[in-house]
Amino acid sequence: MRHRSIMLAACGMLMLGACAKKAPPAPPPPPPPGAVAGSHAADRDGDGIVDGYYTSDGIYHPYAPPAPPPPPAPTRRGERG
Repeated sequence: MRHRSIMLAACGMLMLGACAKKAPPAPPPPPPPGAVAGSHAADRDGDGIVDGYYTSDGIYHPYAPPAPPPPPAPTRRGERG
């Protein structure tokens, strides 16, 4: 009889231990400098560097204007050096 009482008490403690409150999760880190809170970073060209961000209404905001295109290649005609 005593063995059964101890087992019942141990099972009861295990069941109540599963219902105990867990520690709340850590808050998210603050946004990096220059970012807008509530926005999502965007890497449009896939180079691994963030190019801008999307706001909650879905509008893309670039960080900087795109770079100008490279100059045209030299022609094959003309003086050869």
